Amino acid sequence: MKAITKLKGKRAQIDASDLDLEEKLLRIDRVTKVAKGGRRLRFRALVVVGDGRGCVGFGLAKAGGVPDAIRKAGAVAKKALIEVPIEDGTIPHEVLAKFCVSKILLKPAAPGTGLIVNNTSRAILELAGIRDVIGKSFGGSSKINVARATILALASLKPGEKAATQVDVEGQEQKADETE
Repeated sequence: MKAITKLKGKRAQIDASDLDLEEKLLRIDRVTKVAKGGRRLRFRALVVVGDGRGCVGFGLAKAGGVPDAIRKAGAVAKKALIEVPIEDGTIPHEVLAKFCVSKILLKPAAPGTGLIVNNTSRAILELAGIRDVIGKSFGGSSKINVARATILALASLKPGEKAATQVDVEGQEQKADETE
């Protein structure tokens, strides 16, 4: 299976004002920029938002203070919401996505399995409302790149892919019966 590296086509904008969104802080980093007058200290926040019913987004922002960075990252995440197709508490089909050097493989799981993925992907999948998934992260372990790869994987999911493959198999069987 080839890894998805970017989305094709446009995504529909989701209005965050009519959703009941939950916010989760994944990481705070202290970052510095060396300028002519010395080091400039700032804070970077990685925040995930989701409603638990198929909408999820993540944001990354920097600011001079921690609360400002968290607020800005939450606003960015609310602007970047995506719709995730969920079938029986899991994803419709297997997907492999890559962002920079981080890859993530997500597979649908039977009910009751739970989320068997790394902590970053688990937070995103929980806020999306997915209960059962088996996953594996390859390559780089940067939380930012893993989060972006997970969002890319979820955005590339197509609803009803299982049903479409089953219909094709049944259609081929019918054609084989007709020729005999």
